[in-house]
Amino acid sequence: MKLLEDRIKRDGKVLEGNVLKVDNFLNHQVDPDLMFEMGEEFARLFRGEGITKILTVESFGIAPAILTGLQLHVPVVFARKHKSLTLVNDMYTSTVYSYTKKVSNEIAISKKFLADTDKVLIIDDFLANGQAVAGLIDICEQAGAVIDGVGIAIEKTFQRGHELIAEKQIRLESLAKITAFKDGKVVFESDQEANNAD
Repeated sequence: MKLLEDRIKRDGKVLEGNVLKVDNFLNHQVDPDLMFEMGEEFARLFRGEGITKILTVESFGIAPAILTGLQLHVPVVFARKHKSLTLVNDMYTSTVYSYTKKVSNEIAISKKFLADTDKVLIIDDFLANGQAVAGLIDICEQAGAVIDGVGIAIEKTFQRGHELIAEKQIRLESLAKITAFKDGKVVFESDQEANNAD
């Protein structure tokens, strides 16, 4: 998705440790117009698949998930990372390790919001090592729900996440695919394809 790639080039910052900071439009301050366009693209990619639920993890996946849900007219369910007094029993849970925060979180979804009759689309902001998506896949498997696909805003193709999803034979659609960081700049898969075509 060129619109997202251009925004990353303009406003993203590459930090040490292969970290891309996009907090001024995706995961701290959110650009609703960009989210709307991303939601439209995810909906275009997965329309006709019979999706009944969109799943994500709080909090950064919520914005693109909701805008996709709006386009597909299906509910969005997000896995909670923090225990709530109102959510104590009848939960599907999985443990997710965050490489950027160096902590493990137990994520949870109420059993009343996910069933074996659901066809699920998982949406998240980033795919790197794939731990958040793996946790959501685990929860879907516990519920017996069918996973129709995974939609990712920004994928780092040089890390393990892609392989993890491919091993499960789940369809993966990423709007921006980063193949490398070079000299503080982002290299997209589309850049390499354009160079090969020249």
